[in-house]
Amino acid sequence: MAEAGPAGWEARLALRFEQRAGRTVLAHRSHEGPLAVQKPFYPEGDVCHVYLLHPPGGVVGGDRLAIEIEVASDAHAVITTPAAGKFYRSAGHASMQEQRLSVAPGAVLEWLPQETILYARCRASLSTRVTLVPGARFIGWEILCLGRPAAGERFDAGVCRQRLELWCEDRPLLIERSTIAGGSALLRAPWGFAGRTVSGTFLATPAGETMLAAVREAVAVEGDDLFSATLLDSVLLCRYLGDSAESARRCFTDAWRAVRPGLLGRAAQPPRIWRT
Repeated sequence: MAEAGPAGWEARLALRFEQRAGRTVLAHRSHEGPLAVQKPFYPEGDVCHVYLLHPPGGVVGGDRLAIEIEVASDAHAVITTPAAGKFYRSAGHASMQEQRLSVAPGAVLEWLPQETILYARCRASLSTRVTLVPGARFIGWEILCLGRPAAGERFDAGVCRQRLELWCEDRPLLIERSTIAGGSALLRAPWGFAGRTVSGTFLATPAGETMLAAVREAVAVEGDDLFSATLLDSVLLCRYLGDSAESARRCFTDAWRAVRPGLLGRAAQPPRIWRT
């Protein structure tokens, strides 16, 4: 893959959440370039809901986006996005998005971004690393859309390198790396995407058999969509494979609703931006 070039946007966003007087606050924010957040929202009273904004609306070749989220002890943050992320076609330079999420003892991070759309001929590098410590809790998902089938655009050229890591201090709980090349056998083969265009991963930890059973009972798929749920030690791992970002979001939202009471002692409270 070509390296990111100097012509693109350099954007960075760093957020720190802290618990103060029984309420989570956005204690620190800093940004450079086109990454920002709106004011915090409190639909649950004490939990801080924040929406990440990327005003350009999409990422082009040469862009570099870096996001750092820190949730301090006993704080609770819910982070989402107001719209899908988009990686546009590139003439050669790679576009990069790196996300680093850390969660302290007694803290909770719910990382619930909307889907990422890969346009044909994009050259994208996506990296997410979640670092927990004992006593931290995490729920998160990532949804990837290949091309724009509704507009007649297949992901027949381009490439995406994707990395997802979940750590507890220095111990890896999950490490996944993939290279998705447009038009490759991976997209057609039954052991790969089997011709489907939307995939997703949902994680929740710490988890156990009760939570697994709750998710399997709560999530129902439609048509030829595929959904699975399993345990990897203390990590609940769910997968979606289909042709609809809306269906992927619905499956993962149902999974989130199923695990939140047991893991966090709270009913799910969807961010208001999802209703707009």
